[in-house]
Amino acid sequence: MSGKHFTAAATCLSLASLSLACLAPTAPAAAAEFVMKMGCATMNEGQHQFLKFYKEEVEKASGGRIEVQIYPASQLGPIPREIEGVQLGTIQGYAGPVDFFVGIDPRFGVFSAPLLFSSDVNAAATIHDPAIEKAMLDLVAPKRMVGIATLGLGASDYGAKKAILTLADFSGKKLRINGTELERQKMAKLGATGVGMPLSEVVPALDQGTIDGTISGLSVFVAFKMNDLLKTITVTNDTFINSIVVVSKAWLDTLPPDLQKIVVDSGAPVQAKTQAWEFDFNKQLEQQWAALGGTVHKLSDDDLAKMKTLLAPVADDATKDQPAVHDMLQMVRAAAAKN
Repeated sequence: MSGKHFTAAATCLSLASLSLACLAPTAPAAAAEFVMKMGCATMNEGQHQFLKFYKEEVEKASGGRIEVQIYPASQLGPIPREIEGVQLGTIQGYAGPVDFFVGIDPRFGVFSAPLLFSSDVNAAATIHDPAIEKAMLDLVAPKRMVGIATLGLGASDYGAKKAILTLADFSGKKLRINGTELERQKMAKLGATGVGMPLSEVVPALDQGTIDGTISGLSVFVAFKMNDLLKTITVTNDTFINSIVVVSKAWLDTLPPDLQKIVVDSGAPVQAKTQAWEFDFNKQLEQQWAALGGTVHKLSDDDLAKMKTLLAPVADDATKDQPAVHDMLQMVRAAAAKN
């Protein structure tokens, strides 16, 4: 074979080899060494967004050795079962309102005290105060959980099938609450009954008439499209929702030290990123609710003043016989006053 023909043949062989290589299946990416299932009861809001940001951070920092799987909207079970799963290690992480951790430690209940925070910015600044955040994360440590972040989620609003347009409209209503004693006493002061209930049960309960309405963040009314059941959200800004993100200690202990550090240390940067996202997100919610055909109502100044008078003693009355809880309340109050 001449040199010219040899070169042509070699070229054809190379092209054929390249074509075969392109047609051949590529090797699958290496499977993660560890899977981290993380849940929340909500969807398309701050807690869910935290999990999305956290997945990016952990998978990148671990070089893919940890795969984070996200399960919003109570896919891993009602809130109490998710918390229990984290303690047992069957669920690796969970993000949820601190109110639901009162069974872990009653001191978590103080964050649902009415009139504790002046705004969503004040609430977030308070729970991110180093002393307060440390206290919150420390509360879960004896319960086989590791706290990695806290989040301020904004105001807790009122929605009812028969709209709450005046202070008097609270009277006689059964309103879903997260289940803390402070919330129950607040409802009693307003003439309503607080019914403790996980988020996954709220829409069926509204539909069946088990409850007349619910206290939730506006993002929940939007995400769960509750406009089919109620049209008016009443804003009073008397209480704000705060969340904590926890990881299973039982699962964390199975990781090598370098991955343990990544899992825990990723919480802080994601917390800051999510909190900034949350502030921007909250500004859009009223428009989103309006797009669903809902309205946002604010009580009159006179009714708000009366509400403040009614609710002012609730926090102290509910905690006066629990020294540790009352001390926590005083610590949070002091932090809120300076933030």
